[in-house]
Amino acid sequence: MQENLSDFYNLVNIIAKLRAPDGCPWDREQTHSSIKQYLIEEAYEVIQTIDENKVDKLCEELGDLLLQILLHTEMAKEAGEFDIGDVIRRISEKMIRRHPHVFGDAKADSPDEVVANWDEIKKQENNGETSLLNSVPKNIPALAYSYAIQNRAARTGFDWKNFDGILDKVMEEIGELKDAKTQPEKVHEFGDLMFVLTNVARWLNIDPEMALKQANGRFFNRFSYMEKVCQQKSVLMNELTFDQQNQLWEEAKKKEQEGKI
Repeated sequence: MQENLSDFYNLVNIIAKLRAPDGCPWDREQTHSSIKQYLIEEAYEVIQTIDENKVDKLCEELGDLLLQILLHTEMAKEAGEFDIGDVIRRISEKMIRRHPHVFGDAKADSPDEVVANWDEIKKQENNGETSLLNSVPKNIPALAYSYAIQNRAARTGFDWKNFDGILDKVMEEIGELKDAKTQPEKVHEFGDLMFVLTNVARWLNIDPEMALKQANGRFFNRFSYMEKVCQQKSVLMNELTFDQQNQLWEEAKKKEQEGKI
């Protein structure tokens, strides 16, 4: 443990050196705003390595993410706002406070009870803020936001009684999208359909973001196969008829199922 702490604070000191007057010109001029996109990028790279089950790469990507956290912390320290000790102390206190069934006398015998306790404690921390939805960051991707707010609403009992009810709602929204005349109406109805489909994913315990990423990956692989075949035959994709393109698509699906692409 002591060796790990030494490594950690060595990294903290490296970042402080980079930000010092005699440090790196690029690092010195960065601000919270100028590097915030890297925080998002590194988080997504961590997610990608998890999705691809690249355990050896995960260690490196977690380090890159930690670097971003420590950079923001060093900037705050320079401004006299807080330091890494404050960050660690606050999250430690929060974890103890929100797990009274582990560190206190509260009872929570199921994951649902843990979540209920968590929400109640969080409400108290926010001075009695009543809306569960306010805890969801509004600038996260829309699909993740939709999933999160519907999941929180369901905790209060505001949810469909059965899965068939959601499927009926999907068909209703498809009908309304078909009937939409103006572009604003189409945007409105398409948004409603996406919202309901996200709820379908929640009921099936599916991460909609992950499901869409996998679908994107399948499309990419199949279309790339089609392009490769066209290249081998010295023809352009747009020279094929739709039926020919569809035949190639089905061929790509078969190759995919056989594990050949």
